[in-house]
Amino acid sequence: MSQPLAGRRVLVTRAARQASKLSEELRAHGAIPVEVPVLEIVPPESYDALDDALRHLDRYDWLIFSSSNVLQEVCARSARFSVNPARAEGLKIAAVGNATAEMARHFGFHIDVVPDTYVAEALVTAMSDSVKDKRILLPRAAVARDVIPDTLREHGAVVDVVDAYCNVLPEDAPEKLRRALEQGIDAATFTSSSSVTHLKEAAEKAGIAFPFVNVPAISIGPITSQTLRAHGWEPAAEAQPHDIPGLIAATVEAFA
Repeated sequence: MSQPLAGRRVLVTRAARQASKLSEELRAHGAIPVEVPVLEIVPPESYDALDDALRHLDRYDWLIFSSSNVLQEVCARSARFSVNPARAEGLKIAAVGNATAEMARHFGFHIDVVPDTYVAEALVTAMSDSVKDKRILLPRAAVARDVIPDTLREHGAVVDVVDAYCNVLPEDAPEKLRRALEQGIDAATFTSSSSVTHLKEAAEKAGIAFPFVNVPAISIGPITSQTLRAHGWEPAAEAQPHDIPGLIAATVEAFA
């Protein structure tokens, strides 16, 4: 069996609890995954807004799961007060990304919309004209980008944005990054804009120039690519589709 990434050391920046799938796929293609988690999921300053929204889902026409992290937090908080959002009458569900949609179905949700790409306009297009004058619940990471809620509001929706969790930089990330670069890496993979900004923060704390010289960056999608470019790192390849298999294919492409 051909292993197009044989011997390549590839940086994996995902949160520790999410890194295994990407690492396994890299190994299957012959690569050596170098895990330096730059994201750690921690509770937000307060769950009050999320809890209130989940207790009153009858207010909403749509619930958007923008990531598997959001889905897990929503289900965990709902269970605390015996609410099952998967059974909320009249509530439509949009999931960003096939992996998020698949996990949501596992939790019992009927998914009404999965956009073709992970960009705000694609989500609005997929939800079609049904967002006008509709109230939408968007749980997400604290201090996340405002592209999706802003675009939905431009199309006439009323959007409630609530914090479901926070992304923070793990304390050991700078030292892990220093050791990884000392041993050498052949590429760096990015699965979100946060993974870019947090890796930059880790590099700065470790006294390492960012972006890394002669290290190709592999992006999972257009939003992540925009963030890489904003920090002076032109992606060598971008996943299509915007998921883990697509990211693996893009990594192979970068070395072709």
